[in-house]
Amino acid sequence: MARNAWLTGTAAWAFVAATQWILGIRPTFEGLRVAPVIPTEWPGFRAHREFRGPAYEISVRPEGPGNSVSLLVDGVAVDGDVAPLLAPGTPTVRVEAVLR
Repeated sequence: MARNAWLTGTAAWAFVAATQWILGIRPTFEGLRVAPVIPTEWPGFRAHREFRGPAYEISVRPEGPGNSVSLLVDGVAVDGDVAPLLAPGTPTVRVEAVLR
C-alpha cells in the first residue's frame, strides 16, 4: 500500500515543492525567480535549469542567517530576485545568488 502514493503523482509534486519552493527556482512571466529558503546549515548549492531557451547556471551561497536574496546575472546586479529574460540566442546565463 505505501508504494501506491508514488504512483499517483506524489513524486512529481514532491519534486516541484523541493525545486520551486525550497531551492526557490521557479518560472515567472518576467524571468526565472531565484528565491531559496534553505536551512542555515547548508553551505549553498548549484543548479542547472533550462528556461525559455538559455541554460541557467545557478549558484547559491549563504553569507548570513537570513533568506534575503541578492542576484548577479552574468556579473551584473539586478533588483529583486528575478533573473530577467535575455535576448533569443543567448546560450548560457550565469546567476549568482547570495543569501543574507
